[in-house]
Formats: sequence, structure tokens, C-alpha cells
Amino acid sequence: MPKITTPDGIQLHYEEAGEGTPILFIHEFGGNHESWEPQMRYFARRHRCITYAARGYPPSDVPADVNQYSQLIAVADAVAILDGLGIAKAHIVGLSMGGFATVHFGLHAADRALSLTVAGAGYGAEKQFEEYFRGVSLEVAERFEAGAAEFAPVYAEGASRVQFQNKDPRGWREFADRLATHSSQGAANTMRGVQARRPSLYDLEAELAVMEVPTLVVVGDEDDHCLQPGIFLKKTLPACGLSVFPKTGHTLNLEEPAMFNAILAEFIAQVEAGAWKKRDPRALPGQIMRTK
Repeated sequence: MPKITTPDGIQLHYEEAGEGTPILFIHEFGGNHESWEPQMRYFARRHRCITYAARGYPPSDVPADVNQYSQLIAVADAVAILDGLGIAKAHIVGLSMGGFATVHFGLHAADRALSLTVAGAGYGAEKQFEEYFRGVSLEVAERFEAGAAEFAPVYAEGASRVQFQNKDPRGWREFADRLATHSSQGAANTMRGVQARRPSLYDLEAELAVMEVPTLVVVGDEDDHCLQPGIFLKKTLPACGLSVFPKTGHTLNLEEPAMFNAILAEFIAQVEAGAWKKRDPRALPGQIMRTK
């Protein structure tokens, strides 16, 4: 299995396919590198596509120390993958936990990003739910630590996962079965070290407002705790577009693969053509109708 060693000595499993402009896919907490298979198959026709298992997700290493997991470490791992493959710049695509990593990639490694696609990112960002999210994250960590196989069926039927289950029972079952194979320790440490400790997007407003990497935000309209953060990112990032998928939950790329692939392909095409620009300054948010 191909692996890349990070600066702190962790081995990360990666897979790649295709040739062309690179795309790096960063998976969510409930998934792993295999969660991007519909995108790897589609985009490898004209891009060099790379996906990897985050630290804590076999066959990557599973550090026992929770302090070897954090939001900034997640960004450093993504950069390590690019470095290990000799890639100077790539389109960065992330879902949920991977979406947060993508945002922070833009903040801390903007010179390595051709574009950012931030899908389903928002859990824990809403200030009114911030403390609740930290508490429930620690509870989820305990449940995973007791046994991923036992807790996976519960986690997989969350309020923003049932949309996937209803639309595509076979696809959802594959997702749930894969979740059950996750490392109990890796899942618990990821939840404690990354999810529960990451800053709210709203606390990063000043930094986001000057981050000019072309960005696409994608949200499902039934992914309630990502909707408002998605709108916030749209309004805050200078070169950001927002796509909302109807009747869709959190597991966007698997729940609606054709729609996801189409909107991502169009976004990347516009970026590579130089057509995805910052918002026109004439598009004043406070203006309803022009009178002068």
C-alpha cells in the first residue's frame, strides 16, 4: 500500500488515478479515503486525483496520543500528501471534517491551492450551539471508543444522514458498514482532537475576509447545521460561490454523486479558465433596487 510519511512521522495511506491538473480529496469524519470513489472514477478521466486516509483511519497510522490530532495538523497532513507526490498546487476538495480542513488549508497554505471546495462544513460553527457541539463531540468520542462496530449504526442514522438512507439504501448501507470498520481509538481521538477543539468559522471572519482563493461552498438544504455557516462563508469569502442541493443531507458526494460531480466539474473549469473571480463590487449586499 502506498504511504507518505508526515513531518511528525505518521504514515498516511493514499491512492491516486488519472493525469492532468491535480485534485486532492479530503474525507469526512464518518468516511474514509474510499468515500470519494464516485469522484475518483469521474474526475480521473481528465485530472490527477488523489485521496488519502487521514491519521487515525487505517490503513494510515493511528496515533495513540490525542495531541497528535488537531485542525492544523490536518492541514499539515494534506500539505504532506502534496509534498510527497511532488505536487506544487492542487484543487482541494473536502467534505465535513474535510471541508473544515479545506477552509484552513486556504488560510494556512493558500499558495498550494488552485481552488477550494468546501462541502457540508458547519457543525460546531454556529455560536449558539458551540458548547453543545463540544459536549456531544466528547460523548460521541466515548461511544466510538467503546466500539466503532457497535456505535456505527447509531451514528449512521443521524438527522442529516437519513436522507441518504431514504434515497439510496444500498449506498447508505455501504457507508454504514464502512463506518463500522473504523478504528475505535482513531475515531475517538479524531473527535476529541480535531472536532471538539476546532475554532468556530465565525471566529475566523477577519482572516476569511482576505482569503482570495476561488472557493465553492456546497450544502444540502436538510443539513441544518451547515446551512447558515455556508451562507456565512459565501458572504465572507471574496471569491466564493454557494450551491445548495435540494432535499439533501450531509453525505453530499455519495447521496447526490451526479449533482456533486457536475457542479464541481463546472467550478474547476471556470477556475482553470480564469473566470471564477471575486464578487463584483457593484453587487452591494445592502442594495435592493438601484435608484441613482
